[in-house]
Amino acid sequence: MWQLRATPPDWPTCNAVLDNCGVASAWRSGYLQPALLGGLVTGVLSALPIVSVGNVCCCLWVVSGGLLSAYLLQQNQSAPITTGDGALVGLLAGVSGAFVQFVLSIPIGLMLGPVERQMLERFRALSGNAGAGSPFDLDGSGMFGALVLGIIGLFVMLVVGSVVSTLAGVVGAALFAKATPAPQQGGATDWSDGNS
Repeated sequence: MWQLRATPPDWPTCNAVLDNCGVASAWRSGYLQPALLGGLVTGVLSALPIVSVGNVCCCLWVVSGGLLSAYLLQQNQSAPITTGDGALVGLLAGVSGAFVQFVLSIPIGLMLGPVERQMLERFRALSGNAGAGSPFDLDGSGMFGALVLGIIGLFVMLVVGSVVSTLAGVVGAALFAKATPAPQQGGATDWSDGNS
């Protein structure tokens, strides 16, 4: 009836799984370091309270992270990078930037939540709407509010940030690609008789 297997099944190893999804090849080919540095720039600048307004203006920090990752990738390689290389490193920078922004936004939200609430109440008092609240107001002063806002920000950054950073990586590949050396003219002999 039931038999025990004498040998374990051939499960794929961790390296084989990573090779199949391209992560290991991206690491070996030098994509991950520029992508993580571009994502770090994107995430840190997007999480800072006043500085993060730059993302409202044309996704400034997301574009900067994608461009930086393409620039760093080109600096690490002697051959010119392709637009596909720029797109991949930009995408990886956008995804890593979303997670960096998520991790940093929660403690920053917890620290600055009460200050932001006091400022909002002052603005409402000055405008004459002291008791009126918006149906979209979230209580961002506690851990739950910071976590909810952080998760919403993560999903927005994963979708929008990844697309914009990928496009910035493509633009960066076109801007920062090294010129291919021209073939040498000397030594080539034209053996045709000129009657072509």
